[in-house]
Amino acid sequence: MSATLAGAALGAVLAISALAFGFWAMLLVALFMAAGAVAGSSVRGRIDLRGALDALRGKRTSR
Repeated sequence: MSATLAGAALGAVLAISALAFGFWAMLLVALFMAAGAVAGSSVRGRIDLRGALDALRGKRTSR
């Protein structure tokens, strides 16, 4: 799936949720979509969640 098609699908989902359920429900849908994207990227090995969480906690190491 190209980035353009993915962006269009994302926009369509958010627009439909905003029209059907309102602004706050749209934000909740966007939050769940972002969480799903992060989880999927983590499973595929594109994102190192442990390293990112350590950096947020201030436990930066130079290995």
